[in-house]
Amino acid sequence: MSCKHLLLCALLSIGAYAQSISIDVLDATIKDKRVSGASVILQQTGEASLQAKTGANGKATIALPKPIKADATLIVKKEGYSDLVVKCPCDGLTYALSPVMQSLDGLRVVLSWGAQPLDLDSHLVFGSQHVYFDDPASAYGGNAYLDVDDRNSFGPETITIQKLEPNQAYIYAVHNFSRSYCDVKPSNRGCDSAITSIASSGAKVFVYSGRSLVKTYVPPQEGGALWTVFRIDQNGQIVDLNALHEITPNDIQFPDGDDNLNLIAPRKMSGLIKTLAQTDNRAAASAIDPRAEAINKKGEKAYHSGDIEGSIRYYQNAVEIDPAFAQAYSNMGLSYLKLDRFSESIWANRNAIALASGEEANVIRASSYYNIARLYEKYADFSQALRYYELAKAQNANPTYDKAIARVKAKR
Repeated sequence: MSCKHLLLCALLSIGAYAQSISIDVLDATIKDKRVSGASVILQQTGEASLQAKTGANGKATIALPKPIKADATLIVKKEGYSDLVVKCPCDGLTYALSPVMQSLDGLRVVLSWGAQPLDLDSHLVFGSQHVYFDDPASAYGGNAYLDVDDRNSFGPETITIQKLEPNQAYIYAVHNFSRSYCDVKPSNRGCDSAITSIASSGAKVFVYSGRSLVKTYVPPQEGGALWTVFRIDQNGQIVDLNALHEITPNDIQFPDGDDNLNLIAPRKMSGLIKTLAQTDNRAAASAIDPRAEAINKKGEKAYHSGDIEGSIRYYQNAVEIDPAFAQAYSNMGLSYLKLDRFSESIWANRNAIALASGEEANVIRASSYYNIARLYEKYADFSQALRYYELAKAQNANPTYDKAIARVKAKR
């Protein structure tokens, strides 16, 4: 039968594809707290956005008029939480929203995954400290802690660093506890079939600063039971690691034969994480990708026209194309500063400092150090403000920096 009425044809076409996607939305910092009233938006190039709201059970279902495209993006929003943006496939997964962070110099790391394996574990190693399921708080006055530990699939597993300590390096890693557990105790529940690898688990790691999602990681498609995701260097820059490593139960000293396999040897595990996190995957300095440069210029134009939010989106697109594009990070830091999103501004400026190269490197570093110093001064952290003003001056002599140094010294 031919169809002559275009609207009728369209409706019949939609009815012929009765599919949907469904996700659960939780709070990243309170175990098992479901988030109602969150907006869930599915975006695809060339298609109208599809939307739904989470109910009291934290679940949202979006009806699909046609199959999802490969470039589909899921966005989850709710007032008081950072927006979550993730590439699909996303059906049947659980996502956790991060409450907006109030601290100037903090980060939150949220891990989510699929139905298998049952238990992935987050680990944060720094100095002599090791935050994980059996030691959920650090010795730094509670500045780093495990908010949520999940042992029954999906997550979230959440670690919050309330304040990055000056000159302190951090390493974040994910351990496939189920895999290591089953190597020792194959008769355990779920061990009668192949244990899903981290790479095929649907695992994602989201890193938040202030009210913004600033980094997203998915594991590489090969490797073993330990995923070294990133480290934070002593200057506060996030350095990508994103590597999977084969390990044995002996590497982390599981108590072989113990009926209560709840513990791992923390010193052995933290030492292993430190050893495996030596690889530096920072992009090597090279000529700026012309596509990124063009998008950065659009960002600058948006900024000067008053579209600050739009400028940030352009800068984010530019660094997605060229992760070593220091000027785009510097511009992003200025835009965040304009919006009073101070934590994100510090994060972006630290990236600009770490990546700056070429003839303008000193100028980029100096302006980024100066912008960070202004924020510390605004928050009355005069020791940090003085440190960063002096770093700015060391990169590029400027009377403005001299005045700032004198002003902060007078306040200490």
